[in-house]
Amino acid sequence: MGKSSLTPNPRSIFANEFNVLRSPESVIFHQGNWPIPGERIPDLAALSMGFSVEEDLSWPGLAVGDLFRRPRATVLVTVTGIDKLMLPEHGISYPIENAVPFNLDGVANAIHTLFSEETPVVVQLAPSEERVYMVGKANSVFEDLSVTLRQLRNRLFQDNSILASLPLNSLSRNNEVDLLFLSELQVLHDITSLLSRHKHLAKDHSPDLYSLELSGLEEIGKRYGEDSQQFKDASQILADSLQKFADEMYNLYGGNAVVEVVTVKTYDTPFVRKSRSILETSQTIPGNQYNLGYPYNFNYAVVFNIILWIMIGLIIAVIVISYNLWNMDPGYDSIIYRMTNQKIRMD
Repeated sequence: MGKSSLTPNPRSIFANEFNVLRSPESVIFHQGNWPIPGERIPDLAALSMGFSVEEDLSWPGLAVGDLFRRPRATVLVTVTGIDKLMLPEHGISYPIENAVPFNLDGVANAIHTLFSEETPVVVQLAPSEERVYMVGKANSVFEDLSVTLRQLRNRLFQDNSILASLPLNSLSRNNEVDLLFLSELQVLHDITSLLSRHKHLAKDHSPDLYSLELSGLEEIGKRYGEDSQQFKDASQILADSLQKFADEMYNLYGGNAVVEVVTVKTYDTPFVRKSRSILETSQTIPGNQYNLGYPYNFNYAVVFNIILWIMIGLIIAVIVISYNLWNMDPGYDSIIYRMTNQKIRMD
């Protein structure tokens, strides 16, 4: 009997996926099966926007790209309850290794700090949890956006909701779980609709950030089962809605936006959301029992090189100036001695 190949397929080991639906030419994603660590997804989003990260990301899927033309918006949608969506083939997908819960709070803080005067749009939403965080111009742009469960339910039964045009198939308007799933799709539609009324925001110089967490599909899987027709129909409806959402956001920002989708069946570790407090006490640092050096800040190398080359330049300048002064001919090189000699001759 011949030996069968035992080389594992990375996608069979890492079921969850990181998908790039849309990206500009300045952000280059290479096609490949390189797994990306789940805890480094926020760093990947930061690097694609042109921000620096504390720890280098040695992942070959993202190239350097154009450093002088960064995307005006980054949109990251996290879908729980499924490991893979049937998204269009022209997108790029990578397996996720160690799918742990993450958030883009660090990226949002960086944008708010660096572009505080320009008030960029920063939106972080989790409709099923009624969790919303908006900074800058997002408060005025998305003032009418439904964020609570009651608002979402009422929004679905308005005349211009997605129920008028969306094929529900096996889903029902009378089931609370189905309505929760549909309300998340309504949020996607309302974001692009409200943003289209403020197209000037997509032309400013400050980058915008959209982070959405959708768990309605997971609730449908728990209610009907993953082998049910309702779950299959909901998965296909969600895939089509996400692609439409990605195309609309991409076009609103003039083709200069990155739209990414993360699909996670289950997280490897439970998610513990840390609350921010201005009264938070500093943590005690354990003793250094191995007598190791202290970790340097990631700006250490930059500051060190600046100081080093300035000192070298000053030393070279002092040497050159001193050498020329030492070998200067007073009769020809100095105007003081030249004028003095002419006065002596006249006398």
